[in-house]
Amino acid sequence: MTLPVSEGMPADMDDLDTALLAALRADARAPLADLAQRLGKSRATLRARIARMQASGDIQGFTVLTRDDVARAPVRGLMMLGYEGAGTRRLIHRLHGFPQVRAVHSTNGKWDLIVELAAQTLEELDKTLFAIRELPGITASETNLLLSTRTP
Repeated sequence: MTLPVSEGMPADMDDLDTALLAALRADARAPLADLAQRLGKSRATLRARIARMQASGDIQGFTVLTRDDVARAPVRGLMMLGYEGAGTRRLIHRLHGFPQVRAVHSTNGKWDLIVELAAQTLEELDKTLFAIRELPGITASETNLLLSTRTP
């Protein structure tokens, strides 16, 4: 099954490719053994997937992401999601497939998940919000833009 992917992501990626990319985005230096355990697949399978995505150009390389790099996305927001039904892990993997998703948090209270988003433009953020709202199981959402981040 092909996932609905955000703009700029290949349409032929399946759930495993999306989950693998999300894990590599979080930590590109994670050992294959850790990734295999987290994703429930063998190291050989993941190694082959990574090699295939490198050969096709879907993975262009591996790099270091610094605090300043993250701050360069001028449009940031928090999207609170209500979710119904089974498959929360699948939904979280799908969310991590969006390049604009920085983190997904589970929470208690009114909302089931809080998604940290970062985009270059309001239009890009809007397209991402629209695509996320169309994912199966999403029943409600609320998004707040982050205006500034104050540190001590």
